[in-house]
Amino acid sequence: MTDKYDVLVIGSGPGGYVAAIRAAQHGLRTAVIERDRLGGICLNWGCIPTKALLHGADVAHTLENLRPLGFSTSGVEFDMAQLVEFSRGVSGRLSDGIGYLMKKNGIDVISGTARLAGKGVVGVREDGDSASPLTEYRADHIILATGARPRSVPGVTPDGDRVWTYFDALVPRELPKSLLVIGSGAIGVEFASLYHDLGSAVTLVELAPQIMPVEDASVAGHVRLQFEKRGIEIHTGASVSELTVGAGSVAVTVKCADGSLEERVVERVLVAAGVQGNVENLGLEDVGVEVDRGFVTTDEWCRTTAFGIYAIGDVAGAPCLAHKASHEGVLCVDKLAGAPHVTPLDKDYVPGCTYSRPQVASLGLTEDQARATGRSLQIGQFDLQASGKALAIGEAEGFVKTIFDADSGELLGAHMVGPEVTEQIQGFGIARSLEATGDDLADVVFAHPTLSEAMHESVLSALGRPINM
Repeated sequence: MTDKYDVLVIGSGPGGYVAAIRAAQHGLRTAVIERDRLGGICLNWGCIPTKALLHGADVAHTLENLRPLGFSTSGVEFDMAQLVEFSRGVSGRLSDGIGYLMKKNGIDVISGTARLAGKGVVGVREDGDSASPLTEYRADHIILATGARPRSVPGVTPDGDRVWTYFDALVPRELPKSLLVIGSGAIGVEFASLYHDLGSAVTLVELAPQIMPVEDASVAGHVRLQFEKRGIEIHTGASVSELTVGAGSVAVTVKCADGSLEERVVERVLVAAGVQGNVENLGLEDVGVEVDRGFVTTDEWCRTTAFGIYAIGDVAGAPCLAHKASHEGVLCVDKLAGAPHVTPLDKDYVPGCTYSRPQVASLGLTEDQARATGRSLQIGQFDLQASGKALAIGEAEGFVKTIFDADSGELLGAHMVGPEVTEQIQGFGIARSLEATGDDLADVVFAHPTLSEAMHESVLSALGRPINM
């Protein structure tokens, strides 16, 4: 039995390592338990390596569209293995950086697989083997930050070769000539965009009536239009009814919205149908931690149904986003440490970002959701075709849409699609946090020419006084 810790964090992803650092900043003796690499899925198999690959796709798109700017290229070659190596290098560097932060903050890193072994006790096996020695650690507070993994689809079994999860799609041995993507959430849409820009023929299959089901319908419709213009084949209200893996291809039967069946033969299939929490083999049932539909149940302070045990990030449910996990890590630790002025997280206003081409960023209610509240609304939209900066960089497809409560001026929703909108959505997040009204935002001076001017113009449109449209 080791000395007792104040805080033990199971998992070192963007929720776990941030929670550990915040606990150390409060002067609490802290340790992180990690069975793989520091940084979790986000740094090693999610957000970061995906964005590195998407940067390569952006370069490919730029190279194909140089002539209007007076350039021409010849003899340009592409090496998929080199791009993957770049991506893995970025992940490795950041993972090493987490190790540095652990040392800097005096946080112990315990390698192994953890299991709750009683009240305030965590057992760890170094290699995850049930036959290996078990070491027990005690703590007043135990934070579960075990993340999530790809969700399976009935009748479709990933094999790491012809049928991929996003883990496999991050490290392909070669660029597939054709790819069918099942699911059109952020993961599916990003990989569809990425692989198409690199040269694959892409088909996207979504069970819901629209792609990007959680996004505003107008945004989803715009992305679909842009994808189809690029040559990406899209089926909504559809499912994969049969899949047969051959020696060098996959035969897929797609059941379309009208009930008809369409056959496709592709080199690879990517299952991108969401994620499920890593709740198995943690001993949750032994200590009274409740699980609902594959995710740990928590209250507004990230407390589980077992005293002294907390859950943050993906394992605690939607939205399964790295920045939500980090925020919960700080919120959770501040509350258990007795810090003043801790505020619960309003999950409706956690920004969602999709780094496809075009990019999508949003927070708050969609138009349909806002109308369902029965409030009187003010809705504004500004098309990037009227943006000087968007036209100047040749990226004028997209718009910004804002939704306000007409009586109070409260910002209810913001939805953006177009170039670098993922870098701009935080402006609306700040406004919401500071309780800025539409009139307040209208009074802000936006620099010209910038892409963010479209945010201002959208607000003015909602107030009924647009200038540049």
